[in-house]
Amino acid sequence: MIDWLQRALHSFNLNTPNWYGWRTHDDNGNKIPNNQRMCWEHTIVIKDGAVKPTKQELEDRIEQLKTDHEQKIITEKANKQSALNKLKALGLNDAEIKSIIG
Repeated sequence: MIDWLQRALHSFNLNTPNWYGWRTHDDNGNKIPNNQRMCWEHTIVIKDGAVKPTKQELEDRIEQLKTDHEQKIITEKANKQSALNKLKALGLNDAEIKSIIG
């Protein structure tokens, strides 16, 4: 499973790696459960010079990463089909093709 939130967060502040962390307690001192920490609201900057993106910037980046990922999958499938077609055009049968590409 892809963690889109962290992928998006990593893409900000590229000159400051590992720039963010998660709040462990809310403003009232109550502990934030682990399964509720990883969200924009609880993201904190832990490195000098880094800037927390806005919630909208983060959501936009997540959507862009998902779109890019989906496009990559489509392209890879198209490239694989193109390669198979070329191998068949060279006269290889399905068994021969399977033996070389698995």
